[in-house]
Amino acid sequence: MRITIMLLACLFLSACDQGAKSPRGFSLPEGDIEQGKTVFENYGCNDCHTVAGEKAASDARYLISHPIPLGGSNGRIKTYGELVTSIINPSHKLTPRRPASFTSEDGVSFMRIINDELTVSELIDLVSYLQPKYKVMPYRTTDYRLYQLRIPEKMAENND
Repeated sequence: MRITIMLLACLFLSACDQGAKSPRGFSLPEGDIEQGKTVFENYGCNDCHTVAGEKAASDARYLISHPIPLGGSNGRIKTYGELVTSIINPSHKLTPRRPASFTSEDGVSFMRIINDELTVSELIDLVSYLQPKYKVMPYRTTDYRLYQLRIPEKMAENND
């Protein structure tokens, strides 16, 4: 009985590691890195952000006093899930140390929410471009397999 309780406790505790900070979970399909860079530029992300390993244009004019660096061992983005969340919900994880010029009076990010404009394909490409720039926890990607379409008529023929 005692062993059963211990095993159940271990099982329940291991399930607790499934949150947003866990490297486990859903991942987007593989995207096109070059297209992701184009998405980054087309949506004006480079007006406020620099990207690790990328040289900023000498004539770059940022809309904020100090551009926000993306990539590297940024302490705020530790998992793939946090990276995706920071794109679709920019106010999700703002650090209190950020200058007030980055947020409104109520603490909301000035980064415009592009969810109504950004297509799923663009999001996939953007994440594919940014993810290798970060040193995130290793994660297992979702295995996207082709599923066989089951047509009722053919299923009936196979059963005959």
